[in-house]
Amino acid sequence: MNKSIIWTVVLCILAGILQSTVLEKIALYGAIPDIALCILIFSAYVNGTMTGQVGGFFSGLFLDFFSVAPLGLNCLIRTIIGAVTGLFKGTFFLDKIFLPAILCALGTIIKAIILFILHLVSGRLIPEYPFLSPVFWVELGMNTIIAPLLFIILIRLPFLRPPKWSNK
Repeated sequence: MNKSIIWTVVLCILAGILQSTVLEKIALYGAIPDIALCILIFSAYVNGTMTGQVGGFFSGLFLDFFSVAPLGLNCLIRTIIGAVTGLFKGTFFLDKIFLPAILCALGTIIKAIILFILHLVSGRLIPEYPFLSPVFWVELGMNTIIAPLLFIILIRLPFLRPPKWSNK
């Protein structure tokens, strides 16, 4: 396995632990920022589709054990988001504010759309994630706000970048 995939999974797991312990205590309207999703989005955008898919699958599988959602739900959502984000590798210049905010906002919206569709298909097995609830909007805002800071930190980690990628 590629070292960027392994480090993506490790960082997403650590972020998942942080989210389920510390950040859960300071939730606003029951919403917490999805740091693990933002890390996955960064790694998929920088390293491509394969890193996004595999990193999303394994980090989602581990995060499924932390949640009360059906096994495989986070795995499916994060694999799709990682694959879609990885398609944009090298398409846009990675600035420090706008692109991270846009990517993480879109990732959060895609997560909500997938959950909504799965809820329609499965009924009560998948929890509803309504677009009009404050939880969605607060999480969207938090993910959008923390994304630039998180990307600035992650861009400095050499093990999350491809070997010939320069940090300018």
